[in-house]
Amino acid sequence: MEIRQSAEDYLESILVLSKKGGGVRSIDIATRLGVSKPSVSHAMKLLREDGYIAMDRYGTVTLLEKGAEIANQIYERHIVLARMLEGLGVPAEIAMEDACKMEHDISQESFEKIKAHYNNFIKKEETAD
Repeated sequence: MEIRQSAEDYLESILVLSKKGGGVRSIDIATRLGVSKPSVSHAMKLLREDGYIAMDRYGTVTLLEKGAEIANQIYERHIVLARMLEGLGVPAEIAMEDACKMEHDISQESFEKIKAHYNNFIKKEETAD
């Protein structure tokens, strides 16, 4: 399932905003991504047409199954990569920015290896305590 980086960013933002509770609106997405409301409207139209999201008559955005699948995958990459960078001593804000760039370009194989290594490292730290 191959989609553009910008679409992945929109889907991830919808997921993150929905985790905060309440409905996700276009203005919330625009604010989080630092883009214009017309840009969000255009993106929502495309995502809706491709079956990634649904919008109700009030403009509340929800992820559909295939949109949620991609959003969760990108979000997991973001979190794992950011934590790994922080573990290497990168300041949190920079780690989050760099993880956002990396999450789109890294292969699934490389990500799985990083995730396994990171999880093994965490387990070793927990057993050392």
